[in-house]
Amino acid sequence: MYTFAVIDFETSGLSPAHGDRPIEVAAVLVRDGKIHDRYQSLMNAGAFIPPMIEALTGISNEMVQEAPKASVVMGEVADFVGRHPLVAHNAAFDQKFWDAELKRIKLKRQQEFACSLMLARRIFPSVRSHALSALAQGLNLPGAGRYHRALADAQVTAHLFLKIKKELKRRYQLEEISEDLLLNIQSVPRSRLEACVEEYR
Repeated sequence: MYTFAVIDFETSGLSPAHGDRPIEVAAVLVRDGKIHDRYQSLMNAGAFIPPMIEALTGISNEMVQEAPKASVVMGEVADFVGRHPLVAHNAAFDQKFWDAELKRIKLKRQQEFACSLMLARRIFPSVRSHALSALAQGLNLPGAGRYHRALADAQVTAHLFLKIKKELKRRYQLEEISEDLLLNIQSVPRSRLEACVEEYR
């Protein structure tokens, strides 16, 4: 069973292309079905935190002014994650910030992102919403109840990802769920889920 790294950012806005920057990052390493290690830090990227973001996250401009520089934090979290496969909920969002911040410190991502949002849409289509909070409550995941802080969200996402893998094993009688299988499942329509799994038997 491989180790994977779940990451989550809190940010000043929605897109690094529009000048938005991370204000907090967390990563958890999951091994043998359990969270094995954690990294979390606020980060000072020199970005202004709008009132809406402060209300959502509880992270203020004063808090990040006292935080380590973004370059320091990204160097640390990149070392912490290493080359382990990456997971995020709504990975397209976190991937944009991950790649943009790595580029600032002259690093480049080597691994793909598995997206727990895309996977959950295929594996648990009947859940009323595929927002992380709704999935956590609907699937009775550990850690449900505190959101919009990076470590809390990363830990809930880790439990969601483990639940997805467990359900795939149960439903299709699979001994192991490979990274390649997950990446392929998230890229196909839900109607092709079974065919996709069959290709990896």
